[in-house]
Amino acid sequence: MTSYDRPTTDANADPDTSAGPSPASPDPGAEGAADGRQVTEAALFEAFGGVRGMVETVAPGLLFVTIFTINKDLHLSAIAALAVSLVLAAARLVRRDTVKHAFSGVFGVAFGVVFAMMTGNAKDFYLPGMLYTLGLAFAYMLTTLAGVPLIGLILGPVFKENLSWRTRNPGRKKAYAKASWAWGLILLGKCAILFPLYWWADTTQLGWVLIALKIPPFLLAVYLTWVFLVKAPAPIDVFAEMEAKEKAEKEAEERRGGERETLDRAAAGLAADLTEGSAAEAAAERPRGGPRHRR
Repeated sequence: MTSYDRPTTDANADPDTSAGPSPASPDPGAEGAADGRQVTEAALFEAFGGVRGMVETVAPGLLFVTIFTINKDLHLSAIAALAVSLVLAAARLVRRDTVKHAFSGVFGVAFGVVFAMMTGNAKDFYLPGMLYTLGLAFAYMLTTLAGVPLIGLILGPVFKENLSWRTRNPGRKKAYAKASWAWGLILLGKCAILFPLYWWADTTQLGWVLIALKIPPFLLAVYLTWVFLVKAPAPIDVFAEMEAKEKAEKEAEERRGGERETLDRAAAGLAADLTEGSAAEAAAERPRGGPRHRR
């Protein structure tokens, strides 16, 4: 057997590892899927406020129904609910956190308080929020039918894709449509329970049922949204594209500026050479020794 036929081995190889199979390399697809799940979870947490957002949503209504159940005092219950919503918003301001969830709660509670005070019916404290939920359910479904799912409009900026999913990412648009249908149907089912209670039940019964229906439907809708988006194509980061485009334009402008500067220097050098050449020719043509006089 010649030296070319013999199997070659690394002299420095470890005999224990060289004989056996090499360890499996990490799967980049699995890592990408895990990253996609983490990004989706973070985006949903940011968009819907997470645990703190749920607390801010539930606390005012819970305080209202608790106080009203104890003493049936509409004014005290309404003022307490509005006060706690203002305290939660102020806490976010002090911590310099995002205040959209807290202020949405403040406005919702304020509308409920004003409406209940105007009518004198404690159940009307819940009516603006119920009407908002009904309108939101129809908004999710109608925007999906129109080809612009509302959940995509909400989450697009969070994922830094804006509206690119409408024309450039059909798989993601389909996922947003499924999620919007889920939100619309879940909220519509919630309204189907609450509105009959508004007419038939008393304030305490309506309040406790409404509190019980605050979190579970919301969590179900968020979970379904997560399921649909995890299986969807990755978002197109239009912000990164714009930054890359601006960077490329800036680099191109710098290159053009450098080329112009090079051309200017070359033109200046050529002009200097021509000037020196013309001066040299003029000096050569000039008669030497000055003018001669005839005798």
